[in-house]
Amino acid sequence: MTDNITIALGADHVLRITLDRPEAKHALTIAMRDAIVAALRDARTNPDVRCVLLTGTGDAFCAGMDLSASTVSQAGKPGFDPRTTAEALRVGVQAFIRELWELDKPTVAAVNGTAVGPGAHLALACDFVLVHPETRFIWSFHRWGLVVDAGGAYLLPRLVGLPRAKAMVMLGEGVVGADAVSEGLAYRCCDNVDTLRSESDALAVRLAAGPTRALGLSKRLLNTSFETDLADSLELEGAYQSLATASADLVEGMAAFAEKREARFEGR
Repeated sequence: MTDNITIALGADHVLRITLDRPEAKHALTIAMRDAIVAALRDARTNPDVRCVLLTGTGDAFCAGMDLSASTVSQAGKPGFDPRTTAEALRVGVQAFIRELWELDKPTVAAVNGTAVGPGAHLALACDFVLVHPETRFIWSFHRWGLVVDAGGAYLLPRLVGLPRAKAMVMLGEGVVGADAVSEGLAYRCCDNVDTLRSESDALAVRLAAGPTRALGLSKRLLNTSFETDLADSLELEGAYQSLATASADLVEGMAAFAEKREARFEGR
């Protein structure tokens, strides 16, 4: 537990990261941002972490970065150097997008309410995004005169296609509830926020009980497919399958299949 964020690893091997700054709709402070990045980096090398679940308390998921913690709030003021913005992004919101996208373990986002700009991208960088009818994705960069950031220009076209991504970023067209599923932003729309929490947790537990190494390698193949031609993708497929065959989970999976029982994977 740190200020405004809870990070807890359960006996079920799910690392639960819960944003808890309801008075600001969970807008991220520098401390919250850094805590997320640190937790995700630790998850890479911690064998007890086999899935990550992200959510927020109350009726909001994440309102993006707190403007008081952003270099853009200093624009136009004496002594402001625009070059600091790129570095602030690199060590800031870009860091947690990169960590989520590249993490070789499954990730789930339970988007319990409004998700704005970088807050939306925090969810969309996860492998499975669950929403409910009141969930709202909002983009407001154009209202501030800002370029879309926190990986939005990378994530959105891959999820919804280029024309729709332009409408979201350049016109500020948001998405509500079940439309997030039909447009490709989310995996499932649950009946209400309570169902969202229970179904997201169940999904995270299910993923954490899976063959973690194989799931992570499949995730890497899928995430890099947009930048990889067929020949390179097939080569990677072979290399990653070779790695999978060296895992204890493969031995267990084959034994379970032969014995007609559920596999008991250990993520190794």
